[in-house]
Amino acid sequence: MLANSFDSLLSLVTFLVFTGFAITAFVFAAMAREDAYRAADKQTKKFWLILLGINLILNLLLPMLFLQIAGLIAAIVFMVDVRPALRGVTGGGGRRGGSSSDGPYGPYNGGR
Repeated sequence: MLANSFDSLLSLVTFLVFTGFAITAFVFAAMAREDAYRAADKQTKKFWLILLGINLILNLLLPMLFLQIAGLIAAIVFMVDVRPALRGVTGGGGRRGGSSSDGPYGPYNGGR
């Protein structure tokens, strides 16, 4: 009885994590500009939206583990390879110029 409950909980957690990651990758792919994909020398925006959209639909309609893992691999490739290349081309990122000692109100000079 306990093993069945654990299996159900594990399946639910796997479904939520994989689907959440698929949604995140799809949203990031949709938010990027089309020309950024070409400038980063990656597949087109349409390609990634179709691939990640199919992944998302399969996660929602057919939550079978081997399909979820295949979709997870596609989402990981997008998030690890394509998204950083797009951010590099569009200038996105944490720092928007300036040095590493810049604070929220300008450069930090150590009280000098």
